[in-house]
Amino acid sequence: MKKYLPWLTACLLSSIMTISCSNKSNSSNDESIDDSSNDTEKINSTESESETNTDSVEDESTDSDTRTDSIEDTDTGFPVCDEPVSTTYTNTDGNLVISRKQYQNQLEGFWLGESIANHTGLITELDKDGTTTEKSDFYTDANWGLPDPVVGSWVTGKPPIVDFVLNRTNNIWRSDDDTDLEYIYLHLLSTLKTSILTPEQIRDGWIAYIWDETKETPYGLDWDGTYQNWLWVSNQSAHTLMLEQNMVPPDTSDPVNNKNYLMIDAQLTTEIFGVFAPARWDVALDMAYLPIRTTARDEAAWISEFYVIMHSLASVVDPELTMEEKVMWLAKQARKRLPEDSFASGMYDYVLSEFEKNPDNWEDARDQVYTHYQDSSNDGYRFLNASDAGINFAASLVSLFYGRGHLPRTIQIGSLAGWDSDNPTATWGGLLGFLLGADGVKCAFAAPDLEYGYLISATRKDLPDHTPDSPGEDNFTLMASRGLEITDRAIVEEMGGTIDTENNSWIIPVKDLNIPYGTKIDK
Repeated sequence: MKKYLPWLTACLLSSIMTISCSNKSNSSNDESIDDSSNDTEKINSTESESETNTDSVEDESTDSDTRTDSIEDTDTGFPVCDEPVSTTYTNTDGNLVISRKQYQNQLEGFWLGESIANHTGLITELDKDGTTTEKSDFYTDANWGLPDPVVGSWVTGKPPIVDFVLNRTNNIWRSDDDTDLEYIYLHLLSTLKTSILTPEQIRDGWIAYIWDETKETPYGLDWDGTYQNWLWVSNQSAHTLMLEQNMVPPDTSDPVNNKNYLMIDAQLTTEIFGVFAPARWDVALDMAYLPIRTTARDEAAWISEFYVIMHSLASVVDPELTMEEKVMWLAKQARKRLPEDSFASGMYDYVLSEFEKNPDNWEDARDQVYTHYQDSSNDGYRFLNASDAGINFAASLVSLFYGRGHLPRTIQIGSLAGWDSDNPTATWGGLLGFLLGADGVKCAFAAPDLEYGYLISATRKDLPDHTPDSPGEDNFTLMASRGLEITDRAIVEEMGGTIDTENNSWIIPVKDLNIPYGTKIDK
């Protein structure tokens, strides 16, 4: 999320992560920033719908006949990998059958892909946002593999390389706001044994596990004189309302209370609810409703729901499709959530049209996004700042469409696209990582030794240590296992499905794809 001054980005990079770079021939770059260890202790709402989008497509249902499709190779230099063979199918009763074993690997892939994308995008975060002459010289593919010119001027020693961050064995992943609030929701759903968090549970969880910026934290003072607590814009506004007024969602995102309600925050903190509700976009939206509206309203909320729907439907996308076809199908379904008179739907249609006209030039599409929206304010959109929901949604669509379902290429484009580059990139890293599974992520980067450890105390406090004998406090395998239990509960209690213990699978009643438009909260 938002580090409003370049030195703060540099501080983040130098203090919470080690850059492991891979050049285009996949050789490792040993000139990385040293890892500065953190010395702190391991440290129902269903939205009422007044409109329904009836322009839906038929569900391209899965079946037992699956094949492996090759991921299209690109100039990232990584090998072509076969996609994992799907074991999801529709039984004779018309219900969906999903293997829990396969889903475990997919949840591990979600966390692994999201972490790679998050830390890769952090290198270029807020470097280019079109607000000044210097910041309007947007990055292109030519910048990949070169020193970051912005952060480099603030970091002592050699600057980081604009390249993939691939933490290997014993170089644990540190939390960032693209993963740590999802981690808190994972913890709350797991320990409270519920599928839908109450307003009070969300507030109490935020207060318990997020540092108070008005009190001393292990991270020192921020640029504005408050203490660093790894929250920005709407997340920070909501947290302050919780602390000072004991306020709960959705009041914490009410524009009267929170002037940052149109910022990006909810887009990067709630995708996980989609993977906790496989195939059932309706249940996913119920589970994510209040977490999204902890910080977002209106367009920002609908955009967040767009991502949640994609993550949920990733479980039912036709395995016969290529990865490019899969992401395009998922995006098309999620588009139904965006009201036709919203700037979000206008952005989706505009970026898609640019892709269809010129499918080989993502840089031009990104430049058109800047001109059409930031400079010219089309479709009712008004640029607020580099952290707002709209411009980053448009940028995310550039990396999604032009990445064509290829994980490294999507991360690469997302990191170079500009604005809040770690956030959209992390979202797609999680989605594509989920589609591929952890094994597929490792293959995509030719890195079988990718690290699984996770240090939540890098940004959050007082959460349990699940791995007392290992670095960090958790790992992606354990996180995925708890995610399976959360999904078990959602399938049984919210979907009316069952768990087939003999075959270690779920049986899920299928829902149609008549996804309704998002609506505003009644005043």
